[in-house]
Amino acid sequence: MKHRPPSQRSVDDNRLSELTLLYQFSNTMLSTIRLNKLTHLILTALTTPAPGLFERSILFLRNEKSEVLQGMLGVTRNTSAGLEIIGDRDALGSRWDISDEVVNRQRSNEFCSRVRMARIEINEGCPLIRQVVSERSLGLMDEPAACHECTTGCIIRKLCSGSFAAAPLIARDKTIGIIVVDNPESGCKITQGKLHFLQLFANQAGMAIENSMLYNQIEETNDHLRDARERLLHGERLAVIGEMAANLAHELKNPIITIGGFARRLLKALPEETREYCYADTIVTEVNRLEKMLTEILAFSRKSTICFSNCDLLDILQDCISSCTTALEDNGISLSTFMAEGSWPLSADPHQLKQVFLNLILNACDAMPNGGRLTISLDNATLDNKSAMVSIQDTGAGIPKEILPRIFSPFFTTKYHGTGLGLAIANRIIISHFGSIEVESSECGATFKVSLPLATYQ
Repeated sequence: MKHRPPSQRSVDDNRLSELTLLYQFSNTMLSTIRLNKLTHLILTALTTPAPGLFERSILFLRNEKSEVLQGMLGVTRNTSAGLEIIGDRDALGSRWDISDEVVNRQRSNEFCSRVRMARIEINEGCPLIRQVVSERSLGLMDEPAACHECTTGCIIRKLCSGSFAAAPLIARDKTIGIIVVDNPESGCKITQGKLHFLQLFANQAGMAIENSMLYNQIEETNDHLRDARERLLHGERLAVIGEMAANLAHELKNPIITIGGFARRLLKALPEETREYCYADTIVTEVNRLEKMLTEILAFSRKSTICFSNCDLLDILQDCISSCTTALEDNGISLSTFMAEGSWPLSADPHQLKQVFLNLILNACDAMPNGGRLTISLDNATLDNKSAMVSIQDTGAGIPKEILPRIFSPFFTTKYHGTGLGLAIANRIIISHFGSIEVESSECGATFKVSLPLATYQ
């Protein structure tokens, strides 16, 4: 029987150990699709003490849009402890696993933080990057001074003090990233045998990372499609409810108008000091409120038609102020106006814009039941004088922060007699005029700002 020499047995044992590690890694790739966990498994397997491969490993992934290698993860021999073997250690069916506790410990390590801050531009000027990324071949830097010739090499040199090796992560004939390894503790040079193993290891790692990234993209796409489907169904339900509400409002309007008409006749015929007069007055008041509510519901549900014409924003504001003079006096509200000089030409529907500003002014009056100051200003919204800004500010109690994002939502109101459609209709009108409406609030009051594009006609 022929015996193998000790040197040959040592080589065969090393090859068997490498093949076992590669097979374990292949099994590990099939056990998880989580990119974060997979990257930690890859770098931990390269630095774990048992195989004795490398003392530190770094992962860079390629950003194809910016053509930059972005530092993702760095694992050292000190943080690699915790790699678990699932199954019989020597069996081909075994694989690695890593706990979330170990992942968090590695992620919070100071070296890993430095790696995540690193960005390497992909350019042909750096020999190392050209060899690893463009030519897709393994690179070995034995001379530390060689990397000081280019900026890119200096970035890696700041992370790796001695000699290091860089292997490309290849998937579908393209480089998706690189793995950098070194031995900072012992200073041992990287042997050709370990370089060969690193290349085989990186080939499998590249495909595993690519598959995980593709799976995550599919998951995100499915989530977006699911959200879009839910929004579509919700929109359809709202459309049905809106149509039903419009039909109901239309059917209720005629009898309410009839009731209101007879109630007003009774009110005129009854003496004011009688109890029946009070009853009729209450009916008229509530009917007026219902008529207003139904009118707003119909206005909101009906597709609005905008009749664009040439008009002046200053004229619209002055008409609104004239219409509200009595309401301001009755509520003890003083008015201040600040109108910038010049013309304010618009291509708009003046009747709809007047509805918006009247609504905002009357809302401001409601916010100051005990009196206050209303300030209306008109000025340019932009430096190029292409937009106008109308600000309506009150000195009321302001709008609570928790309801501020909802004030333009349909049917949301804090008023006892409100429908919650006034601001929703105003917002829709302004948007249909290619403008915007915003609100700012504090304890000293609220300010509504309406921005509208100015017309170019003379």
